[in-house]
Amino acid sequence: MNIVSLVGRPNTGKSALFNRIAKKRVAIVFDQPGVTRDRVTREVEIGGRRAMLVDTGGIAFDKSVTNDPLDCETRRQAALAVGDSTLCIVVVDAKEGLTPLDEDVIKRVRESGVPCAIAANKCDRQDDDHRAHEFERFGMETFPVSAEHGRGIEELAEFVANNLPPPSEEDATPEHPLKVAIVGRPNAGKSSYVNRLLGEPRVIVSDVPGTTRDAVEVPFSIGSGPDARHYMLVDTAGMKPHTKMSKTSVDNFSLFRSEAAIAESDVSVLMLDATIGPTMQDKRIAGKILESSKAAVVLMNKWDVASGEGIQETKAAEALRAMMPFLNFAPVVFCSNKSGYNIRKTVDAIDRAAASASMRLPTGMLNNAIVKAAKKTVAPSRKGKRLKIYYATQVSVNPQTLRVFVNDPELATPAYLTYIEKAIRSRFGLEGAPLRLLLKARSR
Repeated sequence: MNIVSLVGRPNTGKSALFNRIAKKRVAIVFDQPGVTRDRVTREVEIGGRRAMLVDTGGIAFDKSVTNDPLDCETRRQAALAVGDSTLCIVVVDAKEGLTPLDEDVIKRVRESGVPCAIAANKCDRQDDDHRAHEFERFGMETFPVSAEHGRGIEELAEFVANNLPPPSEEDATPEHPLKVAIVGRPNAGKSSYVNRLLGEPRVIVSDVPGTTRDAVEVPFSIGSGPDARHYMLVDTAGMKPHTKMSKTSVDNFSLFRSEAAIAESDVSVLMLDATIGPTMQDKRIAGKILESSKAAVVLMNKWDVASGEGIQETKAAEALRAMMPFLNFAPVVFCSNKSGYNIRKTVDAIDRAAASASMRLPTGMLNNAIVKAAKKTVAPSRKGKRLKIYYATQVSVNPQTLRVFVNDPELATPAYLTYIEKAIRSRFGLEGAPLRLLLKARSR
């Protein structure tokens, strides 16, 4: 697929322009240099053409611009984006005018040999369009635009569409890749996991807490041809406890993006640090996954270190299940991003969870499993009236939802419903898939 990258110095409005073209608030926009670090991507339609739009971090060659310790990594990600691009749009701030840093960015983009144009942003009114003229000295197409108000976007989109090569069958994007959200506390290893799967440094990895800020979507495929498996990995910001969040809006935006990534995912992967073990914050994040009724997989990362310290899988699994009994349906994989231990098994677990969440349960087999379970254990009763299950039917998948017809829903106890759920899971597997039982009263 053709790739269109937005590059430029910090705070020129790249993320705002990205959101305007994507027609959705994907990238975090905040009036502070250096907010965007990783490459944020989204498949969009530009001038009637499909393309992968890429938002990059501001390229700052002077650390005093952003005071960000990860400036070097941000520049490297931006450079990689330029190298992968079919077309580059250099975003400048027309109100501030041409700066030496703008000239440096334009020079480096031109040296890459990638076709490029200039978007002179913040031309909010027609009277501001003359500010774009000074950027025309570089001999590149220059468009006065306003990401905030949407001015000039159509002209820019038309230029992009006219300068993209014709699409080919090889460039076609899978219609429905499996969307996998990687979530967890800061420094649990989410970004390292994405890079390990891809075999390249696609997202920034650092010991600095809060390195990832946006929810970064990264396409990933296994195999080729009609049998290939396609995924959209979503690397999210570490979800901090509210007491440890800074007072800046960036932390709040990052948390919102992470929660949205869970809600929009097909499978949510909860990444834990095995050297620390499950914490209360991990439990809160697991609760968010359960609230969204998403298929789930739990990864105990850094297992090479934990096992070296004498920690056993059985003990670690027991501690995890004790902390999060509500997530017992999720498979647990002990792995290491650093050594590659069990990384392939993590993908298999994700596939199984996705398949379980979309499985169709034959009505006859479903009711047979419930009848057998009901015969083994006496149903709860109250005031001489005992719960009776007449039959059940599958209402929907993703999440698995069953309508269970009973004589009186109020007679059901949580323990008995958990027992019935276990019987259904035992019959069909449903590893990694949440299961909802909706009780409805009716006569026999």
